Amino acid sequence: MSRRILAGGLAMATAVTLTTLPAEAERTVGFPSANFPLGNRPVPTKTMTAVSQGINLYTVKAGTHTDGYTLTFLMPNGLDYGSLATAELVAAEVEAAAGESPSLQEVIRPAVADAPAQTVYMVRVGLWPFKHKKKAEKAAEEFKEAGFKVKLDYLGDDGLKTTGPWDARVVIIDPRTFRGSYATSVGTSVAKRETVSSMVRASKALVGINGGFFNIHTSPALRGEPVGVSVVGGRLLSEAVPGRSAVVLKGRTAKITELETTVTATSQDGTKAKVDGVNRAVATDELILYTEEYGAKTPTGGTDAVLDPTGKVIRLRTSGAAVPRGTRVLHGNGVAGDWLNEHAWQDWTVAVDTKLVDLRTRRAIELTPDLHVMAGSVGLVRNGRIAITAKRDGHNSMNMILRRHPRTLLGTTKDGSLILATIDGRRPGDTIGANFVEAAQFMRWLGATQAINLDGGGSTAMVVGRKVVNRPSDGAERAIGDALLVLPT
Repeated sequence: MSRRILAGGLAMATAVTLTTLPAEAERTVGFPSANFPLGNRPVPTKTMTAVSQGINLYTVKAGTHTDGYTLTFLMPNGLDYGSLATAELVAAEVEAAAGESPSLQEVIRPAVADAPAQTVYMVRVGLWPFKHKKKAEKAAEEFKEAGFKVKLDYLGDDGLKTTGPWDARVVIIDPRTFRGSYATSVGTSVAKRETVSSMVRASKALVGINGGFFNIHTSPALRGEPVGVSVVGGRLLSEAVPGRSAVVLKGRTAKITELETTVTATSQDGTKAKVDGVNRAVATDELILYTEEYGAKTPTGGTDAVLDPTGKVIRLRTSGAAVPRGTRVLHGNGVAGDWLNEHAWQDWTVAVDTKLVDLRTRRAIELTPDLHVMAGSVGLVRNGRIAITAKRDGHNSMNMILRRHPRTLLGTTKDGSLILATIDGRRPGDTIGANFVEAAQFMRWLGATQAINLDGGGSTAMVVGRKVVNRPSDGAERAIGDALLVLPT
């Protein structure tokens, strides 16, 4: 695929900046010596900071900006792309009403591991150099005043050919010398959102990064809920989306895999019921388990069975109250509420059996106190090869696969090292972020044989030594659902 590239960019960076740490320290972390893997493979500038024993932080910058701005007309469905026939109709309307001759741009979204390539078309007018953004903005306003739905696009965001620039932070943890451990955190509760900085301070972590996606489509009071599996200290706090990528942490080991969870409630009369979810909003006829980490009231309009640590039913109650400390609550409405009323009588025992299964090995993972699990959003690299599972992981769209955004990435290497990385974006002229293919290439360049994409965009944040070391695209840290933490012990 191709498009016009604006001329007049700055000269490409050629210097490599290293710290004065001993050469052996540089070899230990195995940072790549090859040119940067994106764009026209520029030589990056790089600085290294030793965070703690076995932990190094790298600041990596590469490329220069040569992209400018254009105007993109929206299709009738509100998207900025469509079929050739639809794009031709929009282009004809623009030409007839505005006297402009727009261009039809063919865009090929590349194939990924679980979805074929997709060809779409965009209707665009104008090409302004980077320094003439205000002129492009004025043209956009004029089209809007004329009744057109149009947006200003920075071409570096497209996901097509570019020269950058990129601004990344990379933490590499060497298992041979690191003496701490890995953990996850949902902050003070599942329901509440918090910043990575807050979770780092509370745990006295050395390093923290934002975790997976959280549910922005639920009640505002519950939007800290992770979308996918969450295990903190051996306690399942959110069920898995079956087959979605995740990272399993135990001590100072990290493994990327796909998981599924099953939760079953068994009454002392032998009757069983599937538990549909953990610590989330309830749908009709669902049975949901709420733990004391939930941090919100159970839903109204159903029945709650309050269980002590042995599974004994302390009481049945009308739903809509907090989870008492030291208890769990089974909540049901409709059919599930009927099951509780029939099989979870006061002083009876209801056993709640929780299973976590690694789908790559088909083996159960024991929920021990040192186990932590965090859901990813999209698989990027598997067994050393790029394998982007966008469709399976719920992100099979042009915007997610092709367009560039800030990224938070996690990978493991053949020798067991853990790689945590952020690529900042949405700052035209400074850093453009990455699309899924570029994110996978970047992680392979760093040496990852397994890698996943975590939540990105305004959520992307890396905290080292209680300081945010990247530049979140919102202008400040965003409160998020969960975080991965690197602990000193």
